[in-house]
Amino acid sequence: FLIDDGLPPLTDELMAAIAEITDDDVDFLVNTHVHGDHIGGNEAFGKADATIVAHDNLRRRLVDQGVRMPDGNQPAPEDALPVVTFSDAVTFHLNDRSAYVFHVAAAHTDGDAVIHFREDDVVHTGDVLFNRIFPFIDLDSGGTVDGFIAAQQELLAMIDDDTRIIPGHGPMASKADLQASIDMLEDGRGKIQALVAAGKSDDEILEANPLADYESWSWQFITTERMIRTLIRGARGK
Repeated sequence: FLIDDGLPPLTDELMAAIAEITDDDVDFLVNTHVHGDHIGGNEAFGKADATIVAHDNLRRRLVDQGVRMPDGNQPAPEDALPVVTFSDAVTFHLNDRSAYVFHVAAAHTDGDAVIHFREDDVVHTGDVLFNRIFPFIDLDSGGTVDGFIAAQQELLAMIDDDTRIIPGHGPMASKADLQASIDMLEDGRGKIQALVAAGKSDDEILEANPLADYESWSWQFITTERMIRTLIRGARGK
């Protein structure tokens, strides 16, 4: 049972790492969302007879738009497509353990899946959590600011202080880390909504830097400016 598979150049390394753990093949591969840094190895695992599982919208985007890669979209090979899809949730029952895979709507994308290993109190969030760094909310792939925060609040309600969280990016996380992300996003959203309501332009909002208290969350991909622009688009409904 494997969750996501990284970029294509890392596939051989990933398969080698799996071989160090088990001689068995991967039976099930769950995709958490459509981005190439999480599903770039699908074709290789599909050819190796793994059953790829994902939300309905993820498969639909792969069929209609292909795989989004750093150099642009590429057609999705047949072996890279999920062969089992779900609309709401699906549960795997393996080795006396359950893996509850469920959809959170309009969050990071429109096809996000979160996996809850109930007996082990472990949650894999996909990119619904970027731990202690600004998240990428893909507004052009069905994600929304409000949906992203709502998804995180849903996760918060189902965990406790002992739950171990595997984020899509960043180190292992805890309930406190998830709460910190929610607090940052709600604070930023509120400040930017107020500036938009006051008639401020995008440039004026950037100049005001409503995320000044969170500069440590800025990183190469999602800088403070880019996070502010995302929240502005969310506030303006674009």
